[in-house]
Amino acid sequence: MKTREAIEEYLTYLITEKGDALNTIEAYQKDLYAFCDSIQNKDIQRIQSKDLNDHLFVLESKGLKNASLVRKGTVIKGFLSYLKKEGKIDLVLSDLYVPKKEKHLPTYLNSQEIERLFSVIPIQEERGLLDLALMEVSFACGLRVSEACSLRKDALSLTGGYIKVKGKRSKERLIPISQDALSILQLYYDNIRKNIKSKSPNLFLHSNGKNISRQYFFLRIKKYAKDAGIEKEISPHSLRHSFATLLLENGAHLRSVQELLGHSDIKTTQIYTHLSHKKEQEVYEESMRRKNRVD
Repeated sequence: MKTREAIEEYLTYLITEKGDALNTIEAYQKDLYAFCDSIQNKDIQRIQSKDLNDHLFVLESKGLKNASLVRKGTVIKGFLSYLKKEGKIDLVLSDLYVPKKEKHLPTYLNSQEIERLFSVIPIQEERGLLDLALMEVSFACGLRVSEACSLRKDALSLTGGYIKVKGKRSKERLIPISQDALSILQLYYDNIRKNIKSKSPNLFLHSNGKNISRQYFFLRIKKYAKDAGIEKEISPHSLRHSFATLLLENGAHLRSVQELLGHSDIKTTQIYTHLSHKKEQEVYEESMRRKNRVD
């Protein structure tokens, strides 16, 4: 069987058995056809691990970005894994080289930047009060964007000082909420939310009763960051990153931060230790520069 014929069989499998979307199939087809051309449509029994490795090396030498190399390599490896599982080729899959995805440390704001961001939000305006309440609770509780946008009004205990959040895989967690955030939420609820007639159970709503969207959150925080003169490229998720980083910088245990964030694996939470260590290094270097100036 030639490589192109095997590709057609694999794509049919993805459609009929796995139910992959058409645009996904089209992207896979393009990457697999390019691989097929690079090995001159050889018989699949003659495919070697070095064929994938050489193909990616050529693409890399042409200046293809790492993210694209990872995607193309993963697609081709998936195809070869399928052929091996079907008993049509005999490859040692561990010999297939696919570059690893680059890990980027998340953007976060320090406490001064958080203060600047929140201070430019006009809470005398209805929309501004909604925005500040949304951002305050997102930061104070380290919420995911989806969790903040879909937070139910009955999930908030103003007297108890906590919120109940339903995260990924419908896993619930209780999160304490700061007094600052509680005060803003009380102001928002008394002056806006309780007067909105809507069937939606959500806490944060537009004045017309419609749910807020992730896109709305994204656009509003970008606007306020610009107004506050913050040059970092931030998003709503930056508030969650800031929450975790500031907790660790102030001595919180990693396991506690994991529980508050709702991470199932502590390895996911460990990225924030890199951020806190980076901050420690900056403080150290600044201290040394001051010492040198004195000397």
